[in-house]
Amino acid sequence: MRITLTRRKFIKWSAAGALAMPGLSRAADRPLLSHGVQSGDIEATTGVVWARSDRPARLHIEVATTESFKDARRLAPIETLSATDFAVKRLLSGLPPGQTIFYRMAFADLAQANVMSANIVGRFRTAPASRRAVRFVWSGDTAGQGWGINPDDGGMKTYATMARHDPDFFIHSGDTVYCDGPIKAEANTANGVWKNIVAEGVEKVAETLDEFRGRWKYNLHDENLRAFNAAVPTFCQWDDHDVMDNWSVSKDLSSDERYKEKSIAVLASRANRAFHEMMPIRAIAEEPGRIYRKISHGPLLDIFFLDLRSYRGPNGPSLETRITPKSRILGEAQMRWLKQALSDSKATWKVIASDMPIGVIVWDDWKARKGADAIANGDQGPAKGRELEIAELLKFIKQSSIRNIVWLTADVHYTAAHYYNPDRAQFQDFQPFWEFVSGPIHAGTFGPNDLDTTFGPELKFIKAPDAEQGQNLPPSAGLQFFGMVDIDGKTEQMTVRLMDRDDKELYKVTLDPARIG
Repeated sequence: MRITLTRRKFIKWSAAGALAMPGLSRAADRPLLSHGVQSGDIEATTGVVWARSDRPARLHIEVATTESFKDARRLAPIETLSATDFAVKRLLSGLPPGQTIFYRMAFADLAQANVMSANIVGRFRTAPASRRAVRFVWSGDTAGQGWGINPDDGGMKTYATMARHDPDFFIHSGDTVYCDGPIKAEANTANGVWKNIVAEGVEKVAETLDEFRGRWKYNLHDENLRAFNAAVPTFCQWDDHDVMDNWSVSKDLSSDERYKEKSIAVLASRANRAFHEMMPIRAIAEEPGRIYRKISHGPLLDIFFLDLRSYRGPNGPSLETRITPKSRILGEAQMRWLKQALSDSKATWKVIASDMPIGVIVWDDWKARKGADAIANGDQGPAKGRELEIAELLKFIKQSSIRNIVWLTADVHYTAAHYYNPDRAQFQDFQPFWEFVSGPIHAGTFGPNDLDTTFGPELKFIKAPDAEQGQNLPPSAGLQFFGMVDIDGKTEQMTVRLMDRDDKELYKVTLDPARIG
């Protein structure tokens, strides 16, 4: 069942929820659900919900399959304390597959148990057990280049546009925040002055744990995003700006006066902790802080989330001719996991959610146009450096007869469709596949970037600034993008659309599932 969550209904839900949970009174100085509610990593019978209080509190959650909460199940309360900046997540289990789930959350003050916050209601749909049609959206890059929340421009409008399509979930492909991008009260544009909402701590680069936390909290000041989070689960991954631009172990901050903390390892550790506290991502017991994982969404779809930041070698020329710790971008353990997970998948479609594209050249040093920050090294030749891991993976997929793999990504701040054709490639031992690029969702627009021919990408579509428009265009210029994927429950065809923030369809392609045998 699909339910469109209008702003009026969302407000109605939240207000009605304030009457729930008998025995708990309210006071003027009651706790607040300070940044709305979120859900994420939803599967058939489980999912994560998130909220944050403004003080030490006890979180009360009710879960129901009806909007009226007539059949509500009340969970044991859990506490939120200063150690996590009063943010708390809960894994819901025992949910029915293919069902709209409503959850109602409220905080009770730990010091005064009878003092209760107002409630906020959210909802999500669990993954189906049958071959039900699936719709989801993806994008990346939120609040980048100093383009923050501008009420005069409607705030982060792309989130509202995506919400109108009532997707089952949203893949945030990285750069969920810009910890290295100060957000100031005003910025000049070609069409006037851009005016940001500002918050304490975002006027400088993030260094302390509280400053990293503040970046995620800043985004949640946007009412479009809060309403979206209450209605659509987010499956998240990270990229460079969740820590800082183009970070790797070789990043040198010794001469960067913006940073008092010069250790990349320390900054990345703080950012990772804040990311896990502030996003509705499922914890992985065997490796706390891990981001790569698989999420199953019924028999038609498995999604494999990569982490191309945490296990990479140093940025640089990346022209090694064999795989070494220096040339890796996935890392040995993640590569082993990915091969096994793809082999085990029984889903019709296997989406690899990558925080960076394969064949798009992303320079570590843009001014000098040298060094690799992404996978492609720009030499237009046989696989070298980080390309070697991708070559190994693509060869494994071909040899293992794994079908129907599609790559989704963001990072480069424009939208494009690439078809990787071995007949045009320098490395040819792979089966053809598609890669779709989207974003930014709310950041500066850049591009287009050059393509590297190692894996033979054919540019099927691109929308990026032209020479006259220039670079780092503000969201008000309209070049903000997201992608939308529909999988038909009967034919199992996948239709991919590239969209802009005004909901204009820019490109569309329908892919037929390949059959084995």
